Amino acid sequence: MRAPDRITVYVADDHPVFREAVGRAIKSRPEFELAGLAADGREALAEIRSLVPSVAIVDNGLPSLTGVDILRALQRDSVPSRVIILSADESGPLVYEAVQLGAAAFLSKAATLTEICDAVAAVARGGTVLAPEVQQGLVDEMRTRSLAGAPLLSERESEVLRLIADGLSAPEIAAQLFISPSTVRTHVKNLFEKLGVSDRAAAVAEGMRRRLLE
Repeated sequence: MRAPDRITVYVADDHPVFREAVGRAIKSRPEFELAGLAADGREALAEIRSLVPSVAIVDNGLPSLTGVDILRALQRDSVPSRVIILSADESGPLVYEAVQLGAAAFLSKAATLTEICDAVAAVARGGTVLAPEVQQGLVDEMRTRSLAGAPLLSERESEVLRLIADGLSAPEIAAQLFISPSTVRTHVKNLFEKLGVSDRAAAVAEGMRRRLLE
């Protein structure tokens, strides 16, 4: 029977060498207890549900179910295990989704064994750990989503953007909207700043990504 203060840890990763290395690192720490190992997402989900470890280290690249899939299922079923996502993909949207779903930590697959074990200890105490290399992407994604939820461009700026997308030049836009070319340039400058771009093509692409253009 394990001591009540031991931290039980489950490890799911499809790379056998890495998985075994993490397992050995967990077992080397006296405050940890290795609850199990898995190489497949469905197997990992079933065993985490059954064992309810203190912390589950889950590779997002698992076959059959990704780490985020597992996280979503655990949240839905109110399984209290704290989840650390490991991922080679450090993009902002993925980190944001994982955090939104309750991930206690998000680490790069390049994390050292010491960093992984330290993250386990931190999240077991109720903390949250985000690798430095994923933090900026998360902040950028939060800003993007915040802007997407509010009126980003003024009505006139939206008109100018649509006309840019139609291929009109500044004088042509000015003629169509009955404003001066200098006013058009001001609107273009403002919408470039709001969209975080520096040219017309990028503005159109960003406008489409944010669904400002249909």
